[in-house]
Amino acid sequence: MYLPKTLLACFALFSSYFAVADTLLIDVIKTEPVNSTSGLLRPHHGQTMSVVESKYGVPNNKSAAIGNPPISRWTYPEFSVYFETNHVIHSVINKPKRVLN
Repeated sequence: MYLPKTLLACFALFSSYFAVADTLLIDVIKTEPVNSTSGLLRPHHGQTMSVVESKYGVPNNKSAAIGNPPISRWTYPEFSVYFETNHVIHSVINKPKRVLN
C-alpha cells in the first residue's frame, strides 16, 4: 500500500526538479547577448585561426586539439571559440562559475 504512494511522491518530486532546470536554461539562453556589435561580437563559423587571432588577439588559453577530426578550443575573457582543424565551428559566451554552498 505504501509503495505506490512512495513512487508517486518520488515522481512528483523529480518531475518538478527537471521542469525548473529546463526553465532556468531557457532563461539563460534568452538573456545571452547577440553576436553583433550591439551585443558581444565573437568569431563566426568558417573563420580561420589566423583571422580570429588577428581580429581578437592572442587568446588566454589554447587547448590542444583532440579527436578526429581535430577539435580545439581557444579561450578569451568573454567567450570561447571551437575549431575543427583550422576553422571556427562555434563560439560561445563564457558563463561565470557557480559557487556551490
